[in-house]
Amino acid sequence: MRQTSQALASKAEQTVRDIRRRTRKQYSAEEKIRIVFSGLRGEDSIAELCRREGIAESLYYSWSKEFLEAGKKRLAGDTARQASLGEVRDLRREMRDMKELVAGQTTAFRRSVRPDQRRSRLSRRMSRTFSS
Repeated sequence: MRQTSQALASKAEQTVRDIRRRTRKQYSAEEKIRIVFSGLRGEDSIAELCRREGIAESLYYSWSKEFLEAGKKRLAGDTARQASLGEVRDLRREMRDMKELVAGQTTAFRRSVRPDQRRSRLSRRMSRTFSS
C-alpha cells in the first residue's frame, strides 16, 4: 500500500513538473533586451525589476552577461553575420546554375576534342596559364 501511494506521489510530481515546463514563459530577444536595459538604467533595483518581470535574478544576470559579451564581440568585429533564408536560397540557386554551366562546358569540350588529344590540349593550356 505504501509503495502505491509513493508511486502516485512521484507520478503526480512528475506531471506537475511537466506542466510547469510546458507552460514556462519564453521570452523573445526584444523582451530580454528591454529587461536588461531597464536594469542597466538603474532606476529600480535588480531585485525589484526581477520581481516585477517574474524572473529570477540569476536569469537577469545571465541575460545581461550574454548581452554585454555580444556587444563586446560585435564592437571588436568578431561576429559573423548569419545568412537569411532568402540569401541561402539565392546562393543555392546560383551554385546549381554554375554547376550546370561547368557541366555543359565540360561536355562541349569533350565533344570537340578527340580522346587522344584531350590530355595534350589540356596540358598545353595549363602550361600557358602557369608560365605567364
